[in-house]
Amino acid sequence: MRVLLTGAAGSIGRVVTAGLSDRGHEVTGLDLAPAPVDHDGPWHVADCTDPAETAAVVAEARPDGVVHLAGNPDEADLAGSLASHALTTAALLDAMVGQGVRRMVYASSNHAVGWTPRSELVGTDTRPRPDTFYGVAKVAAEALLSLYADRHGLDVVSCRIGSFLDRPETTRHLSTWLSPADCVRMVEAGLTAPAPGYAVLYGISRNTRAWWDLAPGRALGYEPQDDAEDWADRVETRPEDEVEGSVVGGPFAGARFHRPAF
Repeated sequence: MRVLLTGAAGSIGRVVTAGLSDRGHEVTGLDLAPAPVDHDGPWHVADCTDPAETAAVVAEARPDGVVHLAGNPDEADLAGSLASHALTTAALLDAMVGQGVRRMVYASSNHAVGWTPRSELVGTDTRPRPDTFYGVAKVAAEALLSLYADRHGLDVVSCRIGSFLDRPETTRHLSTWLSPADCVRMVEAGLTAPAPGYAVLYGISRNTRAWWDLAPGRALGYEPQDDAEDWADRVETRPEDEVEGSVVGGPFAGARFHRPAF
């Protein structure tokens, strides 16, 4: 499959680019940054908030599917968050429609439901409860994906990623961890699932203490193999663990992330 991958120079992007390439996919990278020295495939330096630049890249790459990982992974003001996550998604979706590209895998976030109390397994049918403007922007991007799936018949998979790390480092991560290898499995499942329409899955590994339901991902062919529990004896408890475990967004719901919208 020919794949256009945005945010290809980022921490997740580098892992997924290499992983998909190893699995036989032809990956074209797109980022604001130049290609890493170890990347030997096609690469575009462009800004996904610019519809003209985005359309030109999609027209040249002619992908079978788009993996949209680009975006600021930290909290910003409302306008900045919406530009980074919702406007880039809109520009890509318009470019896809223009070129007849029908598949997108989107890096959403657990912070789209981050204010959900951590009491029982959270499904994809829970209402949006963002914990930050970052989470609000992810909810907005998911709404755009739903609109374009209904309006244009696109197949889109929104992956609400947990904690992407080489290994879990906190008690919360024992529930929210997504290993690099499982991240590649998740993205490939999103690219190859037969006719998903609009679908949402939770991007975590096969964690014994998981807070989110993996059944929607498994229905799309995502079978995670790693378990954060294998690292549990190396994770030290901390005073903040109880607070971080009270809602699924953890520290993002805390007061240090509270700020005005403007």
